[in-house]
Amino acid sequence: MELIFEIDEYKHRVARAKEAMRRAGIDVLLVSNPANQFWLTGYDGWSFYTPQMVVVSLEEDEPLWFGRKMDAVGAKFTAYLSEENVVGYPDKYVGSRDLHPMQYLVGVLKSRGLDRGRIAAEQDDYYYTAKWNQILTEGLGHDHFEDGFLLVNRCRMVKSAREIEFMSQAGQIATAAMDAGRRLVSPGVRQCDVMAEIYRITTAGTPEFGGTFPCKPPNAMVGELASAPHLSWTDAPLVEGEVFYIEMGGIRHRYHSPLSRCVMVGKPKPELVEMTRIIREGLETALDAVHPGVELHEMHAAWDRVIRKHGIEKDSRIGYPVGIGFPPTWGELTCSIRAGDRTVIEENMTFHCIPALWQDKYGLVVSESFVVTAQGARTFASCPRELLTAE
Repeated sequence: MELIFEIDEYKHRVARAKEAMRRAGIDVLLVSNPANQFWLTGYDGWSFYTPQMVVVSLEEDEPLWFGRKMDAVGAKFTAYLSEENVVGYPDKYVGSRDLHPMQYLVGVLKSRGLDRGRIAAEQDDYYYTAKWNQILTEGLGHDHFEDGFLLVNRCRMVKSAREIEFMSQAGQIATAAMDAGRRLVSPGVRQCDVMAEIYRITTAGTPEFGGTFPCKPPNAMVGELASAPHLSWTDAPLVEGEVFYIEMGGIRHRYHSPLSRCVMVGKPKPELVEMTRIIREGLETALDAVHPGVELHEMHAAWDRVIRKHGIEKDSRIGYPVGIGFPPTWGELTCSIRAGDRTVIEENMTFHCIPALWQDKYGLVVSESFVVTAQGARTFASCPRELLTAE
């Protein structure tokens, strides 16, 4: 099995992370986030439900991968690391009341001299628990660790040419999946059957390249449930006049290109067509504002000017950076397209702009994932920016 990136790209990523560590005064970084572990080493396995860690030290050329012994075999196929930098813990540490994998990691770090200096952990990461922190700090003789949360995430924001290629392919998969799904939308068809077809296409991909499983299920709501942004489909049959709100993504080698559209069951209602037109106008105005050097709040301001002239207000963000996706999110968590965010847009950053509007009785959305180029935003998908129908 070949690595999906050249070894030099992984080394460049580690060098970027180390430079960020130096600026923060960090000697050793404990990386618990699976997406960051994947970015730094290439390791890719559904093994993060048991404790797993990548350790980056300023004094070591390569990171250290630490995980369950049976999963260490997977590193041989997916990670660029040398054999000595893949450490598996015995299975007796899994699901035990008396033993914990972080106890084993303490011994590994001490044996390698990685218990000294300023140690940082991803303190607010989904996977870094209070129990992990207690065992590690006490075991390594530290009162506390520094906070390394989002340090690697920020390094990930500017993508390589190969990463952008994968996201472009994911955008093509998303386009195909959305098109296949909307063609099934008609009265009497079960919601779950539409979503099953979308899952089929996101898995199969295109004739040229296959897809990967998503890091999270699509948000897909019908009718009044579409007034809430993060619910799921049911097995109920579709009814004439309903709106099917679908937020999904194409996936290629863990790289996600989200795409959101609404599909009308039956003949489109004029007021919904008009609201969708306003969302499209705002989205395209926001995308037109994208250029290297622009701050994210300027994108939001462009959107806000459009909706306000139509008497509409929206107090939530309209997007975020995307790329690698591991449960529970495809977002990079570093910034948002919203008022007040002074993050400077750089070439080769990638974002999902999703200016959805949720009303009392329905929700509508037109979204695009895009890469920042020297000329502006280039979107990954090619789906019509309108209220879709089955025809």
